[in-house]
Amino acid sequence: MRSQAGVLVLAKAPVPGVAKTRLAQGVGVQVAADLAAAALLDTLDACAEFAPPAARLIALAGDMRLAQRGAEISRQLQSWRVVSQSGATFAERLVRAHHDAALLWGGDVPVVQIGMDTPQLRACDLAALADAVADSSSTCLDAALGPAADGGWWGLATRRAGYVDQLVDVLMSQPDTARQTLRALVAAGATVGEVHELTDVDTPDDAFVVAAQCSQTRFAQTLSQVGGVAMPATEAIPCRASSKASP
Repeated sequence: MRSQAGVLVLAKAPVPGVAKTRLAQGVGVQVAADLAAAALLDTLDACAEFAPPAARLIALAGDMRLAQRGAEISRQLQSWRVVSQSGATFAERLVRAHHDAALLWGGDVPVVQIGMDTPQLRACDLAALADAVADSSSTCLDAALGPAADGGWWGLATRRAGYVDQLVDVLMSQPDTARQTLRALVAAGATVGEVHELTDVDTPDDAFVVAAQCSQTRFAQTLSQVGGVAMPATEAIPCRASSKASP
């Protein structure tokens, strides 16, 4: 699958004690870092299927030399443009990364932005976001959100640069982050819609829910190894490509 949109990933090097701190409270820092590394590798696979090398950008925080599976991740990133995250808050780093994407591809190229918390994500999930803001889209949206089950969001597509600037004031990792984000995009003049919901991995319970949806991924295999629970073979949940406009 190939898209005319660029894909932007915001990620943190899976360093023990730094990566997935909420998950680490339940499983320990080493296991959390192992799962974060697997999740990032699975995410990069989905992005590589969605977009060619010239349309891949990752904004990275942390030192990959200290990360779990750091050498493997670095090899996979050889086909990516890599920039460092900058900003005092995650919202600031997110906005800065979108500006980096605009500098790389131009301000009128649609951007699909995700994180590394949804290892069950596939190329068709990315395509659902990209299609919502494509020129050929019947909805003519300027932006589209992929909501997460915890009230946040797993993905954001924008039709052109500038719509994300007001996200700098959005509080991330809150039960109403998706609603705050939608309001900020509307305040920036965007028509906004939503695509299907996915579950972010923030807790051990989330990890098992997600792994059951993607049993063949590195993430599920890693969880099986460290958790001592064999994941049953399952079929991936079908992507839902439709989008709906928000009021």
